[in-house]
Amino acid sequence: MHADQLTVSLEMVRTLVAEQFPQWRSLPVRSASAQGTVNAIFRIGDQFAARFPLQPGDIDSMRGRLESEAEAARELLGRTRFPTPEPVAFGRPGAGYPLPWSVQTWLPGVVATDKDPAQSVAFAHDLAELIRDLRAVDTRGRTFAGNGRGGDLRSHDTWMETCFRQSEHLLDVPRLRRLWARMRSLPRSPAGDVMTHGDLIPGNVLVSAGRLAGVLDVGGFGPADPALDLVSAWHLLDAGPRQVLRDDLGCDDLEWQRGKAWAFQQAMGAVWYYAESNPSMSRMGHRTVERILADESLP
Repeated sequence: MHADQLTVSLEMVRTLVAEQFPQWRSLPVRSASAQGTVNAIFRIGDQFAARFPLQPGDIDSMRGRLESEAEAARELLGRTRFPTPEPVAFGRPGAGYPLPWSVQTWLPGVVATDKDPAQSVAFAHDLAELIRDLRAVDTRGRTFAGNGRGGDLRSHDTWMETCFRQSEHLLDVPRLRRLWARMRSLPRSPAGDVMTHGDLIPGNVLVSAGRLAGVLDVGGFGPADPALDLVSAWHLLDAGPRQVLRDDLGCDDLEWQRGKAWAFQQAMGAVWYYAESNPSMSRMGHRTVERILADESLP
């Protein structure tokens, strides 16, 4: 999926687990059916998931990132009724893999990519409950400090220009440029930052019988724009359930439009970047863009 992507083979993972965690040596190791875009994921027995960063980096910096993700996961653990992964251990470079890696608990279930909840009102209620739970966690005075989604929309202009150029053969780019020109100027909420998941896309939520059954990839849990987790409204829901989510959360127009803007920013990158390497992600981007363009409240 990435030009500089690291190779993580099943044999490599089996060797690393056996050498570094001999207590798990007898457990079967297998590739997870759903692969992430940031980590290669392997199951260790029925209880654990090993996550291997896919892009190269400095060992110390990567270890710091993994520790920060684990800290975020521990902070969220038990703060919502929806299951979230629990950090278990860290692995070291070895067996041809050059970076630290992590182990967390495995959550059973089917991701929304494979079991679409888009028309489920019950799922929309669950999603609203999750977002309220996340927001209720104390920021402890922290504010958004990253370079990704969750801060100033206008800081993404350069990336969006790249997306527009790369998407000229895929999307109605002139129309989408006009849309971004309006979205990028939406002001920040005066209410300040709240705690957010940061990446509520279909591949990061588990679904069972049309209900939310668990939340994955929680290492980005942290303070950000209150509208950030509203990307889920556009990535996951059709119009009727999307309105249910908005009503449950009591979103005003500004918060709702900023959530749409963050979803648009994310979707534009997914469409072209993963067009060949991860068609499921690219389709998600297409679908989200289509939902945004079809929305009657388009700004």
